[in-house]
Amino acid sequence: MNEKVKKIKNDSIIIDAHLDLLYDVDFKRRMGETKVIENRYLPEFKEGGVNLVVSSIYIDDIFLPEMALRKAMNQVSALYSEIDESSDKIMLCKNFNEVERAIAEKKIAIMLSFEGVEPLYDDLSLLRVFYELGVRFLGLTWSRRNFAADGCSFKKGRELTRGGLTDFGIRLVEEAEKLGMIIDVSHLNDEGFWDVIEVAKNPIIASHSNTRFLANIPRNLTDEQIKAIASKNGIIGMNVASLLVADSDKNANIDYLLNHVDHIVNIVGVKHVGLGFDFCDRLFENSSPQSIKRMPRKAFDVMKGHQELGIFINGLIERGYGEDEIKMIIGENFLRIYKQVF
Repeated sequence: MNEKVKKIKNDSIIIDAHLDLLYDVDFKRRMGETKVIENRYLPEFKEGGVNLVVSSIYIDDIFLPEMALRKAMNQVSALYSEIDESSDKIMLCKNFNEVERAIAEKKIAIMLSFEGVEPLYDDLSLLRVFYELGVRFLGLTWSRRNFAADGCSFKKGRELTRGGLTDFGIRLVEEAEKLGMIIDVSHLNDEGFWDVIEVAKNPIIASHSNTRFLANIPRNLTDEQIKAIASKNGIIGMNVASLLVADSDKNANIDYLLNHVDHIVNIVGVKHVGLGFDFCDRLFENSSPQSIKRMPRKAFDVMKGHQELGIFINGLIERGYGEDEIKMIIGENFLRIYKQVF
């Protein structure tokens, strides 16, 4: 690693706005492991210089619908157990002041996000329960339908009649913002996206989405959607999944991922780009065939973990981004709206 990259990493607050951490942690704890984050993830966080990760609550298809709430609670419980075991190294953060404290104490700050509101079913009162447990981001859908909205397909032409937000979905967005949660439109279909733009009052994010201009699947964002997120003072987190990076595997690499950064910056400016790497290679190890079959081709991560963040930063340097701009992309942009909302 060159000295400039090392300096930027050391001087920055680095945020990964989307990681399927707890799905893996809960699975491994059920196999008898303890200190999963400390032993399996912390070395990569440290090598990458990561300060904060947003851990999604993701429910695999095989647990729906009956076990959605239970599996969500299992994942949250697993995090609390991990924190008990590694309290000197990781910290659950529920507001901006706690994020600052975790960073000052050199702990990895962890925040919680819904990746699909299946655990709520159609019961709005459950949202407050998850808020009290620490959930601060509301991803309305994964790529499927639930009581709130329709998720987007990974495959062009595979969706039939599509709907926007339901009445429950509208009330959910309103209540989430009232509580102080950030709405996340990743995985939402186009109709639902535009409903969120109309209903939401605060900044919204696409925590782990790329540009449809460069990888033309419904899971990515159109240029008009990128402009709409920017108009809400929102952020788009760059996703390393090959399907979202390029239309063909041969082009799916870090360099092509950086093209997505360039494209968004050219449209709306550097203040609306962040990191939401969505490392999935580990997730796929434990995912059901039903979920994997939704993909048009076998996906892989174009970065092999947070330890390769230096390569990403060096790529930004080579493309002419200044140190202040890089700091915005790798953390300060997301931090800005966390401070505003939390």
